[in-house]
Amino acid sequence: MNKNGSANTEYTGLPFWKRMNLYHTLISWSTSRFLIFILVFFVTVNLFFAGVYLLIGLEHLGGMVASTPGEKFGEAFFFSAQTFTTVGYGRINPIGFAASVVASLEALIGLMSFAVLTGLLYGRFARPRAFIRFSSHAIFAPYQERAAWMFRLVPYTKNILMNVEVNVIFSIQVEEDGIQKNKFFTLPLEIPKINVLSGSWTLVHAIGENSPLWGLTPTDLEAGKAEFLVFLQGFDESFSNTVITRSSYTSQELVYGAKFKPMFHPNSKQTGTTVHVNKLNDYEQVALPGYTDVAPKAVE
Repeated sequence: MNKNGSANTEYTGLPFWKRMNLYHTLISWSTSRFLIFILVFFVTVNLFFAGVYLLIGLEHLGGMVASTPGEKFGEAFFFSAQTFTTVGYGRINPIGFAASVVASLEALIGLMSFAVLTGLLYGRFARPRAFIRFSSHAIFAPYQERAAWMFRLVPYTKNILMNVEVNVIFSIQVEEDGIQKNKFFTLPLEIPKINVLSGSWTLVHAIGENSPLWGLTPTDLEAGKAEFLVFLQGFDESFSNTVITRSSYTSQELVYGAKFKPMFHPNSKQTGTTVHVNKLNDYEQVALPGYTDVAPKAVE
């Protein structure tokens, strides 16, 4: 799993267009990429139809005042844009059957395109999102006279999440009968579910004899390409819907012998809490008693 929660899986064996989910792609693209796509699509369509009008002959477009070839193409392009958007200022108009058919077809394509665009914009705007940030690293920290694996998260908008639940899956490659196999284990968390998430939340997995992490060294985790898959879901009052988000931590994103620094404090009026989202990743190194080669061991 990628850091942003998307799958790092590639699919082959099918034609591109059968594997392509255009709606999902346009919904999930970043805002800048989506806007650039819309602009490129708009310009491309109008360039195409301007070329068609040139092939038909600009004498079939009445009301043109341009004299040079460049100006004529510019007027054909902007006539296409006006027809595509159904603005229709009226100065330029199609003359003859061929030009009228092309203009009508372009207007139809424009209406359909804007209907699809409206749905995409609404889908992007109204799509339920968790608005959760995860710490960039997970840490091994002292915890109740032993060690624990921890990470933390924080909501970064004023939306309130209710009945929030987090599950963590630990995966590691092990060799069995000379074959590398992926093993998956559920990591029990001290508090896996809370009623309301309105501030930072540190998730803790205490490492005991029954923990899948018991006895594993950093070398073991790196050699086994260890990964911690994090799944969060909760009910968002703003969307009135369940929201889901994901993240992961690889062996390169683990810090041994550390603890998170506080990221919240009472506000100046002592009437509420101030959460510093920019301190989400702040931690400090600490001693980790009971570890040999930074591996969890029972404390005597």
